[in-house]
Amino acid sequence: MAGGSEPVFDLRDISYAYPGGRPALEKVDLEVAEGDRLVILGANGSGKSTLLKLMDGLIFPTGGTFKAFGRTISEEALEGGDFNADFRRRVAFVFQDSDIQLFSPTVFEEVAFGPLQLDISVDDAARRAEDVLNMLGLASLRDRQPHQLSGGEKKKVAIAAALAIGPDVLLLDEPTNNLDPRTRAWLLELLLELGRAGKTIILATQDLDLAADFADTVVILDERHRIAAAGPATLLADTGLLVSVNLLHEHWHRHGRKAHSHTHSHLAGHEHEHPLPE
Repeated sequence: MAGGSEPVFDLRDISYAYPGGRPALEKVDLEVAEGDRLVILGANGSGKSTLLKLMDGLIFPTGGTFKAFGRTISEEALEGGDFNADFRRRVAFVFQDSDIQLFSPTVFEEVAFGPLQLDISVDDAARRAEDVLNMLGLASLRDRQPHQLSGGEKKKVAIAAALAIGPDVLLLDEPTNNLDPRTRAWLLELLLELGRAGKTIILATQDLDLAADFADTVVILDERHRIAAAGPATLLADTGLLVSVNLLHEHWHRHGRKAHSHTHSHLAGHEHEHPLPE
């Protein structure tokens, strides 16, 4: 995952524990190259969301070192000043639950809010908001109240609000959860287009189909909150690995004298493996 130049994110021996000592991440080493399309996979509770929040500077590691754009990220580094402003402009986060993210009276104000926090003029912030709404086909929602939108519309507006700041890195937590097929297809095409434009995009998901369609590289977390595997998206073909980290589950049953193993993803259908010898 490391490129020839300095990585966008560099995580070394990262651990994170909740108050009381319950671990969420253990000894994570990860480099993210500029322009990478990275998918973080893992079962519920494996630490995917924690890892994303750490990369967004919402929480800070209890062990190890996290660097972004060549600089160590800490609570002190992001307390204010030029670096904090630069980091907040360059990294945007789309939460799993859009209702957490949307709070402004109208969609337009929601999308303009981020640019206004970056000391951009009111006119320029408005122009950015209009451009992003038009780009994503959301102009008809401009004056709607976010809480009146459907789940898919809320997700689109949350993404528009993130893109309005012009980030280099886009982090998305379980972006396809509860989306209808049309919105899911819209989201995948948008993410691929952003990737082709050079954005660094990091998704946390259990959606193996999304990972297969989108990822250049994957990081697979196990239920011990460690990296079980990391590398090219061809890792997704390793059924044994996916079963071992609880992204697929496996059961056996018989058809007459033949025993079959079936693997099922948490979200998709199932695939049949070869029968055992009779």
